[in-house]
Amino acid sequence: MELKTIIYKVADFIATITLSRPKRRNAWTGRMHTEYRWALAEADKDPAARVIVVTGDPEGGAFCAGADLGALEGHSEKGRYDPGIDETIAKPGFGVAPEFDATFAYHFGLTKPVIAAINGPAAGVGLVLAAYADLRFAVPGAKFTAAHGRFNFPAEYGLSWLLPRIVGLTHANDILLSSRVFTSDEALAMGFLNRLLPPADLMPHVMDYARAMAEGVSPGSLRVTKNQIYRDLHRDAASAVNEAERLLSEMATHPDYKEGVKAWMEKRKADWQG
Repeated sequence: MELKTIIYKVADFIATITLSRPKRRNAWTGRMHTEYRWALAEADKDPAARVIVVTGDPEGGAFCAGADLGALEGHSEKGRYDPGIDETIAKPGFGVAPEFDATFAYHFGLTKPVIAAINGPAAGVGLVLAAYADLRFAVPGAKFTAAHGRFNFPAEYGLSWLLPRIVGLTHANDILLSSRVFTSDEALAMGFLNRLLPPADLMPHVMDYARAMAEGVSPGSLRVTKNQIYRDLHRDAASAVNEAERLLSEMATHPDYKEGVKAWMEKRKADWQG
């Protein structure tokens, strides 16, 4: 696929997806969504990628400023909402569980963790994108907003399900019912972010974190643990325990189990087979 709105690269077992419409503050369009899902699909099937990092083009001065205002104006003129995608769009994460087979919920079906490096404002769909990442790091003072209330929209793409599970009902109600602007400093206090870092330190820290995860955790464990986390949100406790016990017996037969034990005893990095 010819990429016009994102930059995609893989190095050191990390796939980096950069939202890149700098003249429009990395605003989201149907084209960007199409390219983003293509990149996720590529990363998810690539054995050279074990962790996925999503960030915004620094020249855009934002992580993602939300839906492109030109597109919103077009929706208004048409009198209907048009996501700007078609049936040919890639479907990464689909087919794992019915609960994940929807826009952005597909992140839960991916086999690899997604880290959001939030280097500026995240509004509307930008907030959605950050919320569906597995881990979130940001710079101080970055502005966040759900924004939907200003346009007579509903809470978008499952945020009404997801945010209460991340930050609790009280904070989720504050974010979603008011559509107010809040800062990354507030987001950290709410539990939405893992850590705040100075702008110059954000990407080095995120890449070091991703590299440590890619090298120190077996690909099989990353894949299975991520699946457990999101499947267990829809299961009772006993079912989660029973599934964990089944997986333990199954995964103990994989060569990476023996390699992990051997590497630990020899105090060296493991050579994962994946």
